[in-house]
Amino acid sequence: MDRRPRVLKKALEFMRNNDEVGRLFFRLCSPELPDTIALNMAAQFLRDPDGMEAILARMCSPTQYTMPNPPVSAGARLYALLPHDAVDRLSRLPDALLGDIVSRLPAKDAARTAALSRRWRGVWRSTPLILADAHLCPAVSRVLADHPGPFRCVHINSCEMDDFHALLAGWLQILAVKAIQELVLFNRRWPLDLLLPSTVLGMTTLTRLYLALWKFPDTAGVPRATCFPNLRQLGLCNVLMENRDLDFILDRSPVLETLCVEGNFFQLRLRLVSQSLRCVQIIGSFEEIFVVNAPRLERLILSEGNQGCTPDGSCSKVKIGHSPKLQLLGYLELDPGNHLLMVGSTIIKAATRASPRTMIPSVRILALEVRFDVRNDAKMIPSVLRCFPNVETLHIKSGKTHQSTGKLNLKAWHESGTIECIRSRVKRLVFRDFRGGRSENAFLKFFFESALVLEEVAIHLDAGFTSMEEVQSKVGSLGSVKRASQAVSVLVTVCSDPQGDYIRSLKRGSDFSIRDPFVSY
Repeated sequence: MDRRPRVLKKALEFMRNNDEVGRLFFRLCSPELPDTIALNMAAQFLRDPDGMEAILARMCSPTQYTMPNPPVSAGARLYALLPHDAVDRLSRLPDALLGDIVSRLPAKDAARTAALSRRWRGVWRSTPLILADAHLCPAVSRVLADHPGPFRCVHINSCEMDDFHALLAGWLQILAVKAIQELVLFNRRWPLDLLLPSTVLGMTTLTRLYLALWKFPDTAGVPRATCFPNLRQLGLCNVLMENRDLDFILDRSPVLETLCVEGNFFQLRLRLVSQSLRCVQIIGSFEEIFVVNAPRLERLILSEGNQGCTPDGSCSKVKIGHSPKLQLLGYLELDPGNHLLMVGSTIIKAATRASPRTMIPSVRILALEVRFDVRNDAKMIPSVLRCFPNVETLHIKSGKTHQSTGKLNLKAWHESGTIECIRSRVKRLVFRDFRGGRSENAFLKFFFESALVLEEVAIHLDAGFTSMEEVQSKVGSLGSVKRASQAVSVLVTVCSDPQGDYIRSLKRGSDFSIRDPFVSY
């Protein structure tokens, strides 16, 4: 008997006879799909039917956010010398340089270099293997067996793994024995019921691991001695797993620095207890992110939030505990009906008074998403900003709403009192998706009138503007505002990345040479 919740049945009724998106949704919600995931999918559909097509497209297509690029070019090819040039200059190069050349070729061509001459015969076998060939799945077993190792990098990301599932455990065992360092496994099969072999839990030499579209093996009975002593980067894209399995990996990865979890349909409860993590990036929905004890954590990046409460009706939560080095945080959604921010044991509300217990003084870059036409959301801004007294760069994304519930005017902003970080700390304000509403303009005027050390303001226009005259009518009034800082420069521009891909980019988020990965201009 079908015991799935009523909300799921209602969504299925709406979509069963719908277009392509509906049929795909119905297929993904097959009986094999766990109820928690199917319920979350249904809830998202009922909240935003028009947005489901984009969400499903992302789920069923290769992710460009979590998965790293292959280290070799698929377009690289090995060619013989031209007839008029019989001088073999390459063979005169040192062994180390020849090995570097071979390592940049696709595995098929790299292996063929052994036939060039006696000088090249042992180069491929003595070079750490890089296997990143989408078309080589049928030949993987032979390649892995022929090369003695070590294996620097193996990317298998274009195969329907159910065709090779019987071989996969053997492949992983060979990789474990031959000291694999970086592994990318992208399964192309739906629905998500293909179990990743537990052999992956024995790969102690891994430094980077990226998995997409798998069911993670149960870690309940795994020996306590199991660990990933060298793992520094972990990326999980739509991986079906229990929260205890993720806790298991974090607990057994003593040098893990970067964690990225991507998935729109998985209700994630993440407890961060790690002495090594520096960057955590969550793309998609979550139920709770609790930074319990992360003394080295510098960045907590959240993008594409829940867009509403969790399927059981509870609010999603971001809880910040011990994280003394946290410098970058966002995007936090200021929607008190659906999203909660907790600092220590205090829930931050519109009327919360700032105190040392509610402050996170280490944060220098803060990103907020707020619906300015929803009064209760906008009223959260002063309380939240008082939790971060030392913010120097503030990103504000104006969220969409279908129904206005009251606006805050300039007088209301001034009556909210002094916000210390705006008055004396913020040097850069980036305002995204500006639509020119009265509430947005009132906030910006308040900011200009209050910020004593402000140096730069970037206003990224929403895509809905159709002419310069319309832009001028919405932005023009800001030019006459009395500014507390006379040194401020103002840039008004069309957003160069309207989809926000740079926010979701693991490469940008985990690159500490990029001071502010939220900036796109």
